[in-house]
Amino acid sequence: MRYRLTVAYDGGNYCGWQLQPNVDSIQARIEAALAELFGESIRVYAAGRTDAGVHARGQVTAFDASRPFPDDLRRAINALLPRDIAVTDVAVAADDFDPRRDARSRIYEYRILNRTRRSVFDHRYAWLYGVPLDLEPMNTAARYFIGEHDFAAFRALGSDEQTTIRRVFVSEWRRDRERLIYRVEATGFLRHMVRTMVAAMVAVGCYRLMPEAIIELIEGRDRALAPASVPAHGLFLVAVRY
Repeated sequence: MRYRLTVAYDGGNYCGWQLQPNVDSIQARIEAALAELFGESIRVYAAGRTDAGVHARGQVTAFDASRPFPDDLRRAINALLPRDIAVTDVAVAADDFDPRRDARSRIYEYRILNRTRRSVFDHRYAWLYGVPLDLEPMNTAARYFIGEHDFAAFRALGSDEQTTIRRVFVSEWRRDRERLIYRVEATGFLRHMVRTMVAAMVAVGCYRLMPEAIIELIEGRDRALAPASVPAHGLFLVAVRY
């Protein structure tokens, strides 16, 4: 039978979601816990492969087991997982459920602590950026991302995606006192896409770029023209919609 798990994690101590040799990953930790519970080797598939340092509040995963689990599976898994990974929901899924291909959209947030002094509590979950940022032109820039575009200029170098075209439904900034929070929802994302989009909008917010420069970057499709991506630790996979 196929199970669907919703997972939250702090990505700071891991190489990312995906299994990699000789390093620790979120996928490896969950698979090890499931193998102990079911007594068999289990492969877990996710809606998105988050990079090293990226966090999640609503990652969706699926796995197949040869038998149903006789007890509270969520509680049993969490008892075996480290404190920075937690399964928040468990459900039986259809046999053909695919967390990646069946997803209609994914929602990410990026958080910036816009002040000069560091925070003891936010240093793992928000990028400290000391230059004052103007949210109005940043939101103007954010709106240029909405719609279907070729995001080749915003992908990681060496990415091997078959297509760089994605459709963005939501792209907006909000302020929570000294924190700036960017929310973006799209059909899917290229590797480093959100972090590079944020870097371009930060350049707009401190007047190094005009908002209309986003149009030029999208149309140019040249990664060399876009700024370097912002740090991973401010990024969260918030939810996956089906």
